[in-house]
Amino acid sequence: MATEFELFPVKRLEAYCIEALSALGLPEKDAAICAARMLEADLLGVDTHGIFRINHYAQRIRLNALNLSPKIRNVRENAVTALVDGDNAMGHLVMNYATELAIEKARTAGLAWVGTFNGNHAGAGAVYSSMPLPHDMIGMYMTVANANHMAAWGGVELILGTNPISVAIPAGEEPPVILDIATTMTSYGKIKLAAQKGESIPVGWMIDRMGQPLTDPRRSEKEGILMPIGGYKGYGLNVIIGMLAGVLNGAAFGRNVVDFNKDPVTRNNSGHMIMAMRVDNFQDVDVFKAEMDRVIREIRESKRMENVDRIWLPGEMEYTRKQERLKKGIPLAPIVVSNLQKLAAELNLKERLA
Repeated sequence: MATEFELFPVKRLEAYCIEALSALGLPEKDAAICAARMLEADLLGVDTHGIFRINHYAQRIRLNALNLSPKIRNVRENAVTALVDGDNAMGHLVMNYATELAIEKARTAGLAWVGTFNGNHAGAGAVYSSMPLPHDMIGMYMTVANANHMAAWGGVELILGTNPISVAIPAGEEPPVILDIATTMTSYGKIKLAAQKGESIPVGWMIDRMGQPLTDPRRSEKEGILMPIGGYKGYGLNVIIGMLAGVLNGAAFGRNVVDFNKDPVTRNNSGHMIMAMRVDNFQDVDVFKAEMDRVIREIRESKRMENVDRIWLPGEMEYTRKQERLKKGIPLAPIVVSNLQKLAAELNLKERLA
């Protein structure tokens, strides 16, 4: 039986997030930034990284695991790079600061690479890689995931995370091209969501410790190993991302990663990186965007397989979904609505989503 989703206007959910985070102790300005970044993920359809996460964030805040009065600052800096100490703040605040810093540096220097440490889970990668787009810049984001659910190629120890990468490239009349992928076959959030819904997961997403396919997400916590995309190639990409977003910044990677699903108290020391680069470093912006439009249309209109209605570019489905959800609302599964309503009652919020 299909799960019945309830639609909520984005502004209503954003107001809920701001009220909830403020009630938990975040300054209203910080709560608004976090809410905006969370709801942007939901608009894009990355439902595992948006409002779905707020109950977990609330748990960590209540256990004093997050710093609600952080001093996010640059500890190393030059014209084109910066290393940012997140001071154990909400990850959305750290990455919002880092991305705005990268954009500002790139505005002057042409490009910028900003790394962070001492941060936390920041939501969906495309939220940050796409922030440079309105400035006629390309954005690239990478992070070390906040739990290890993958083994090294040929291993069985959970020593690597989903370690995603997102790249956003502006276009003209066409939607921007935005790639946002985990380097595992799926994010662990989708495994958790499937378990909550009582659904099975596809063969190929996970294996057990004997190397056999695992399709029951309820078994994932004790037995599951996420599989990398592209076999050993995805494993290699995963490791490189971990080194660039983690090791390079002095952030957690490998056995130093804290599983924030099991340990809501220990400081995560999450590592992220964001790069912003001006298009006009290479050619006139209008010329580039026109050529992007041509290439996008060329790919979309290329010959299709039988029974394929349309060829999609990276990020195009998410762009379409965002336009639809802005009009119709964001769909939430019953279990998610129930969890949000429970939190609202605990915090005595005006907005109960009832």
